[in-house]
Amino acid sequence: MAANDFDQFTGTDKYIVSSELRDVVNVAIALQRPLVVKGEPGTGKTLLAHNIARALGKSLLVWNIKSTTKAKDGLYVYDTVQRLNDARFGDGDVSDVGRYIRLGTLGQSFAADEQVVLLIDEVDKADIEFPNDLLNELDEMNFHILETDERVAAKHRPIVIITSNSEKELPDAFLRRCVFHYIAFPDRGLMAQIVGVHHPDLADDLLSQALERFYELRQIETFRKKPSTSELIDWLQALVTAGMTLEQLEDKIPFLGVLLKKETDFDVYMKRGAAGAGASRSRY
Repeated sequence: MAANDFDQFTGTDKYIVSSELRDVVNVAIALQRPLVVKGEPGTGKTLLAHNIARALGKSLLVWNIKSTTKAKDGLYVYDTVQRLNDARFGDGDVSDVGRYIRLGTLGQSFAADEQVVLLIDEVDKADIEFPNDLLNELDEMNFHILETDERVAAKHRPIVIITSNSEKELPDAFLRRCVFHYIAFPDRGLMAQIVGVHHPDLADDLLSQALERFYELRQIETFRKKPSTSELIDWLQALVTAGMTLEQLEDKIPFLGVLLKKETDFDVYMKRGAAGAGASRSRY
């Protein structure tokens, strides 16, 4: 497939991407393979699909995976309860089984008249066999409805983004059919660009000092949950709202509870002598 046969994703004004992530998204689109995205919380895995849809002008379908989700749920659901009610109360033709078939999110992406972006979010929350149960459908882009003996084939192959939080290892057979990317935590240069999207009027010296304190926290390896990008953005909003100055950031980290969310992480931070530098134990 030539490079100009599909729209190129370059990020959006609200979602800054590294060159590596940009390239792997476009490779996945060109190869017509699902893109599996991993990364620590707050690195924008879920938002990636939203912004691919926005950048390329396509509709987004979201399949949020839970521990009880089965692969068939994404294909279709046979509403036996509604059919039973109609049979009991005489409402509609119960002999028409097709009336009681509801396409799931994956089925909807196949049936869409135009190409859509399909987000399968947190795939590793489901049973370990869940990814393998989707292999054939994601590979061949069609599935069979047993109750009506119909086959639903994709009118347009969706752009499939699959996120994982590494709660479970994904099967090798599944990964072989996908493109994979780990979203590394942004370095300071990229983080400054990301922050600039959300806080365009933030003074450069205040941003530099805030990033210094933020990355100091992230270097503490014993934290159970290191502060993420989303928490940094919230923290900066708190600093701006409170009118914090550069000098006030030099010897303490105000509003620490916006950045740290685990009791044990507060304890670790305090034991490192942060209290002596004037930091408050308050979460607010």
